[in-house]
Amino acid sequence: MQNFQVHPIGKINVNDDGMFIELEPKYIPALQALDGFSHINVIWWFSDFDSEEMRNVFEAPQPYKKAPPLMGIFATRSPIRPNPIALTTAQVIYADFSKGIIQIAYIDANNGTPVLDIKPYTPSLDRVENPGVPEWCRHWPKSLDQSENFDWENEFNF
Repeated sequence: MQNFQVHPIGKINVNDDGMFIELEPKYIPALQALDGFSHINVIWWFSDFDSEEMRNVFEAPQPYKKAPPLMGIFATRSPIRPNPIALTTAQVIYADFSKGIIQIAYIDANNGTPVLDIKPYTPSLDRVENPGVPEWCRHWPKSLDQSENFDWENEFNF
């Protein structure tokens, strides 16, 4: 099987002022024309869950309260997976393109987490008007905006 190399373009910085993506200086030119997008897709590395043992976990025992008793890892958003790659759609609060800093509303990554890529969120390519989901998660909010006030802690078994 072929192996691939990825290189972080920056990292997540979480501090008292908020959540930020801080790019390595060489990638700052890649931000050109990103202004005007209210949301971005952030591809990042679950660096705290990257071990040979975790990369060989393919099933998860009922991670969500109403889910089936056993789920394949590809049916979950678990950080423990064969390739610990994460994708988060994040609202852009502010961007300093000269310094390579983007403040985002929220990301479920830890401070110092490597960021692999950023892509603009474009509804014409990223939004599905009426996605189908299994019955056990059909009561979840229909959008990121609605998720803000949803009691997610009542959904997980961890």
